[in-house]
Amino acid sequence: MCGITGWISYDNDLTTQRPVLEAMTGTMACRGPDAGGVWLAPHAALGHRRLAVIDLEGGKQPMSVERDGRTLVVTTYSGEVYNYRELRAELEGLGHTFRTSSDTEVVLHAYLQWGEAFAERLNGMYAFALWDPRTEQLLLVRDRMGIKPLFYRPTRDGVLFGSEPKAVHAHPDVRPAVDAEGLAELITFTKTPGHAVYQGLYEVRPGHLVRVDRDGVHTRCYWALEAREHTDDLDTTVARVRDLLDDIVARQLIADVPLCTLLSGGLDSSAITALAAKALAAEGRGPVRSFAVDFTGYTENFTPDDLRGTPDGPYAHALAEHVSADHRDIVLDTAALMDRAHRAAVLTARDLPNGFGDGDTSLYLLFKAVREQSTVALSGESADEIFGGYRWFHDPQAVNADTFPWIAAGVSNRFSGGDAVREALLDRALLKKLDLPGYERRRYREALAEVPYLDGDTGHQRRMREVSYLHLTRFVQILLDRKDRASMAVGLEVRVPFCDHRLVEYVFNTPWAMKTFDGREKSLLRAAVRDVLPDAVADRVKSPYPSTQDPGYAEALRAELRELAADRAAPVRPLLDTGALAEATAPGARHDIRPGAELALGLDAWLRTTGTTLEL
Repeated sequence: MCGITGWISYDNDLTTQRPVLEAMTGTMACRGPDAGGVWLAPHAALGHRRLAVIDLEGGKQPMSVERDGRTLVVTTYSGEVYNYRELRAELEGLGHTFRTSSDTEVVLHAYLQWGEAFAERLNGMYAFALWDPRTEQLLLVRDRMGIKPLFYRPTRDGVLFGSEPKAVHAHPDVRPAVDAEGLAELITFTKTPGHAVYQGLYEVRPGHLVRVDRDGVHTRCYWALEAREHTDDLDTTVARVRDLLDDIVARQLIADVPLCTLLSGGLDSSAITALAAKALAAEGRGPVRSFAVDFTGYTENFTPDDLRGTPDGPYAHALAEHVSADHRDIVLDTAALMDRAHRAAVLTARDLPNGFGDGDTSLYLLFKAVREQSTVALSGESADEIFGGYRWFHDPQAVNADTFPWIAAGVSNRFSGGDAVREALLDRALLKKLDLPGYERRRYREALAEVPYLDGDTGHQRRMREVSYLHLTRFVQILLDRKDRASMAVGLEVRVPFCDHRLVEYVFNTPWAMKTFDGREKSLLRAAVRDVLPDAVADRVKSPYPSTQDPGYAEALRAELRELAADRAAPVRPLLDTGALAEATAPGARHDIRPGAELALGLDAWLRTTGTTLEL
């Protein structure tokens, strides 16, 4: 996978700036524990940390193509291009020669052959920088769905960039700061494309490339969702979905290191695990290895709630037995979730206060355990956004609300295991200044204005196209970023087969009535993979990623809040409502505090450890 960073300066000689580049690159060590390197030229400095997955010996970076002693192009590259073998064969037919078997070198030659248009030919998850010494131009390229992150900060004479904000913030001329709009973006569940929360910092939008030259910074969209007429009947559509999934999973099983799947027992992860097991068996590479997260006593004491009607354990075990997987449960307790070192690691990984409370910590700990046995994992992420799996897709009140459906459904609170308002402990004057409802409305209007339609889109079909678009361009970004940061913090590459753009395009344009043809969520996916699943798993109702139900967790949060309330120098205190804080920490208080406490504690830790200033 890897971590990348760099500095372009047209007014300075960067060959003298190795210490700065090494400091920036060093912040990405967790993303690339296997090797590191820097490449310096008068106006370009590129850094790379490598997680070796394909061509372990030949894929070292930064990587360049040279001819007659002259460097034609150099890259610092993160990700995987799953069609690199086909591209390599095509390029060899056009006269290109290769010295490695890596996908990185294929990307370099694709650029040399097709210029900026090479991006349209790539199938995969990637975020990389290409420096062309001939034109002194930099290209920053991000995959279509935004699976891999890439941030940049324009400067007076160039740009700084990195896989994560911390790489840019390691430059001596940068001081991280957040203004009112950035704080609103942080607190709300909007994930505005291109918005990076920090002042002066931007995220390359999914499906975009950014070109930097002496005239400044220029962006171009090379891929976006389009409205196209769907002409296939139901049987053909189901078969097409299955054909795509078979091809996608087979491509994403390519690795020169140990590989596994993440298995929750839900339809999405079970489909990926079952298809992977089938493909591996056909190649004589089985059994598939799978991992699931669980909590001490969770299954035995499970209580259904608005989002989760069943515990994962029994279903994960049923699927693992069905496909003869080499399965392991990663069982966590409250002590592990509350461990300050673990939560600090999550904060460092995310660069911002965690958004899902114990869900972020448990995901990090799951990945940490998985990494002890595997370097690559396949995940079922994004199927809900593509096939319409979340409950609010089927809730008329949420669907017809004049805002993002997940906000109308209160997801920001309930995903983290509570029902209380997430901003319950924040200062009233601060909330008035931030105007979070107004911020959400503005971002919602911007998103709605982008939606592509067909002439025949009317009524419910038109609205469900909008809802699908909002999820595929906004909500999924929250989850993809979360998964990337938690996995790369421990050097684990997580692949997301459902984000293959061919599948996304096809299902986006499938009529909503067809997506729900059996009266349930994710009808198409269920029909496409039912033959490889046990009935109990195929028929299971959607249950999101689990959150601990141990009452001791909330009490541990309350104890930390009391410590915070007693610390008059706590940097987060100006942001909090002292009355609400006193009520939440009063002796005998028992009302739900989880979402609010996790946000308050996260903000405090963030301000203490990152040196970020708030300019409100």
